[in-house]
Amino acid sequence: MSGEESREPIRVIVAKPGLDGHDRGAKVIARALRDEGMEVIYTGLRQTPEQIVQAALQEDAGVIGLSILSGAHNHVCPRVMELLHENGLDDVLVVVGGIIPDVDLPGLKAMGVEGIFQPGTPMRAIVSFIRQHHRRGKV
Repeated sequence: MSGEESREPIRVIVAKPGLDGHDRGAKVIARALRDEGMEVIYTGLRQTPEQIVQAALQEDAGVIGLSILSGAHNHVCPRVMELLHENGLDDVLVVVGGIIPDVDLPGLKAMGVEGIFQPGTPMRAIVSFIRQHHRRGKV
């Protein structure tokens, strides 16, 4: 941890948007982040962008992690980013994991999704990315 970080843990919302019912990966990520000292709120399956952003607002989360295996990332992510902006949560770090084709990476980055983790990404890389890019000053 750098000298700029406080003692408060990073608060992370882990969400499964859309109709995808496979949440094993999301639960593995949630547990790994928790084991690294982060406060993790797992919202469960079939969350709407509105529910996800509302959870981030209510939980004062600094990070939203979306687990998307259904291919709905080009539909879900723009709406999540729009709602974050509308609610003054532009400082929330948004990361996405799952089946994300390489062709979609530039569009997701352009809309403000900072971290994109495809299958096989080491857990340590995800944890390090969140620690390095989290910017709400609550680490």
